Amino acid sequence: MDARLLDVLVCPLCKGPLVYNKTAQELICYGDKMAFPVRDDIPIMWAEQARTLTTEEIDAR
Repeated sequence: MDARLLDVLVCPLCKGPLVYNKTAQELICYGDKMAFPVRDDIPIMWAEQARTLTTEEIDAR
């Protein structure tokens, strides 16, 4: 994923910062506890496509 794109992307729900998880191919919003998928280097920023973070993922931060 392009670093310049990561600099301008924010969470579509709370407008907070996102953290890129390269291994899982996800953009994570810890504020909303959501992970948005990245498919073929394209972030899918729809809440319906996001998954909720587990308690373990939040605590590991």
